[in-house]
Amino acid sequence: MKVIITGGGGFLGYQLCRKLREKGKLTGSHGVAAIDEICLFDRAFPDLVRDETASDPGITLLEGDISDRDQVFAAIDREDISVFHLASMVSGECETQFDAALSVNLMGGWHIFEAARHKARFPKVVFAGSIASFGGSAMPETVNDLAKRTPQTTYGMTKVIGELMVNDYSRKGFFDGRTARLPTVIVRPGSPNAAASSWASGMFREPLKGEDCALPIRRDQCHPMTGYREVVESLIALHDVPAETLGDDRAYGLPAHQVTPLIAEACIKEIAAERGINIGEIVDAFDPEIQKIVDNWPTAVDGSRAVALGLPQVAPLKSIVEYYLDDFQR
Repeated sequence: MKVIITGGGGFLGYQLCRKLREKGKLTGSHGVAAIDEICLFDRAFPDLVRDETASDPGITLLEGDISDRDQVFAAIDREDISVFHLASMVSGECETQFDAALSVNLMGGWHIFEAARHKARFPKVVFAGSIASFGGSAMPETVNDLAKRTPQTTYGMTKVIGELMVNDYSRKGFFDGRTARLPTVIVRPGSPNAAASSWASGMFREPLKGEDCALPIRRDQCHPMTGYREVVESLIALHDVPAETLGDDRAYGLPAHQVTPLIAEACIKEIAAERGINIGEIVDAFDPEIQKIVDNWPTAVDGSRAVALGLPQVAPLKSIVEYYLDDFQR
């Protein structure tokens, strides 16, 4: 089996690649199959990914533009294939670059789905959705998979359309699709990015490096967060679930913690005391535009439907932060 990971040069995509390489097999539409090739498709790759994959003949790096239909079709080039579609412009970019967001998130996703549709062996496609699919004045305090999707960002709109396309393409028998609706994933290593939720990782990452973190939102702002290990495990588990157990709505929201900057601060102080780390501070740097976007996102999610399907529960917040330290700040 060949596995395509779009957005494979990003943090989550590459973590998924590493886990699949370790696992060595997936349950495709025609039973369990060994993974003989993983293709990471992205517009560019960081040096870390290039260096770590250079000597692995089972991993291919393919630089390309997901908004280019021909490039996508050329990448999805085998019948025995599974696709993890993670590529996306992030929330802050989508708000300022509407046309590019449609080209990458909307048309790029359509190209992926169409390429999979043209494969005769009914491939599995796992799409990374987002809690930004929800929003608006009627949004409940805690959203579940039955809550109406009325996104208030361009990013969220493209994710909702992706969910609906996965459901419809699967209903028509074009491919076997599933959507994992992701909370904000922490703790991402590296530098802040253009996502409106970038502060969610930054308020852990920077202080634990001894640096101050500029906080653009209120300190009491609740936000659903989960760890990257749980997300990677969930993507794989959702891929392997038998199609007949999924029902007519194939979008599953993952469980998450309700985290505020105040909770994050207490957590890193506890870990720092135990590990002898000198930490930086979370510094107020309120940004009304970021707060406006975050205000339109859920503050709590109900992931019980995903857990009932067999996807993992979220680890304790302290554990999520500790395995980030173990994995990336040794």
